[in-house]
Amino acid sequence: IVCSCNVLSDGQVRACLLPGPGCPRTPAQVYACLGCSPKCGRCARTIRGILQRSASETHAACATACGAACPLGTAAAEQTAAAA
Repeated sequence: IVCSCNVLSDGQVRACLLPGPGCPRTPAQVYACLGCSPKCGRCARTIRGILQRSASETHAACATACGAACPLGTAAAEQTAAAA
């Protein structure tokens, strides 16, 4: 269970993280995707971590599938470089 207040599992959070422009990018967007809202907010850090891991996995799959020409791969690489 990622969020005790809303009884959300990590599987539910991951299920709403489909690649593309409509994919949630923040914990608040994940809550909205799942039809709820934050209560105490303790789970926001965990949800943010799931979002970051998902973005890393998406970048790895994109880089493998389509290489340097992929705009998603380029954007993710730029974000990673900026964060470091």
